[in-house]
Amino acid sequence: MDRESVRDAERVPHGGTTDRDVLDLSANTNPRSPPGTTAVYDATLAESRRYPDDDYAEFREAAATVVGVDPDQVVPTPGGLAAIRLALATAVDPGDRVAVPAPSFGEYAREVRLQDGEPVFLRPEAVLDVDPGDFAAVVVCTPNNPTGALPDRSALVALADRCADAGTRLLADEAFLGYTGQASLAGHDAVVVARSLTKLYGLPGLRAGYAVATGAAREDLATARRAWNLGAPAAAVGAHCLRQHGFVRETRETVRRERRRLRDGLEPSFEVHPSAAPYLLLDCGDRDVDALLADAREQGVVLRDARTFRGLDSHVRVAVKNDDTTDRTLEVLDVRPDDA
Repeated sequence: MDRESVRDAERVPHGGTTDRDVLDLSANTNPRSPPGTTAVYDATLAESRRYPDDDYAEFREAAATVVGVDPDQVVPTPGGLAAIRLALATAVDPGDRVAVPAPSFGEYAREVRLQDGEPVFLRPEAVLDVDPGDFAAVVVCTPNNPTGALPDRSALVALADRCADAGTRLLADEAFLGYTGQASLAGHDAVVVARSLTKLYGLPGLRAGYAVATGAAREDLATARRAWNLGAPAAAVGAHCLRQHGFVRETRETVRRERRRLRDGLEPSFEVHPSAAPYLLLDCGDRDVDALLADAREQGVVLRDARTFRGLDSHVRVAVKNDDTTDRTLEVLDVRPDDA
């Protein structure tokens, strides 16, 4: 990490609120966690009196099953963002150019800048067509945040193949891929995958995630990660959740149903972007976005101001959770649930 770049860096806006008295639709997290999660956490808390096993064998095995790789390719991290940082910090030198999608998650560009690299902003679909030889790393977000667009896997694999030929790292942020049926890019020689338990398992405060890589990239990540970077409760809860495949299937179906119902209720009042993710991006057109956000907050609902994403100037993002939140969203946005 470049010292001067750190001094010039700024924090990135995110969704989420600490106000427990509102319905938070600004953060795209599952309102449910797998059955038994609390019991696993309580049973493991006592183990926090000693250092955890730094090998994290059970966590790595559970994660490997999810993405279809060997457990040795999994590198545990305290959340998906820590995996993103590791992937970029071990690939980007001062002055390096990195292809970054925009609009997309603002932390990509921040992490590149912290290494004194240069983020080169491209439309998410344009990233798929880049010449990897022009960059030290390329970033893709699947599905993209905040648009929800899911690139075709064949296009992603083609990009990964070109990155392998050019010796360029492809960082695939798969934070929301578990909500889809698309296979992970994990295991490809050019790819570092970043995943977390934040979104799909509804545990943003646990701070558990992992990177997946092969060969020299995997060795770099494993060496660079901090020792004991998952607490004992996070590792145990993580392993438990990652084994709950039935819970994931149920969550996918709920989100698919409610996303469709929410989209149908919001159109044509809003221009709604197609999405494969647990959120919808709304173009508010001529509406006063500040007034819309403030009005929703007065009614006890927090929406995500998507104008903080590069290239968006009249947008909000709405999380998709369950039938009750769908009804409430349509009500707050002046769309009757009966119309949905």
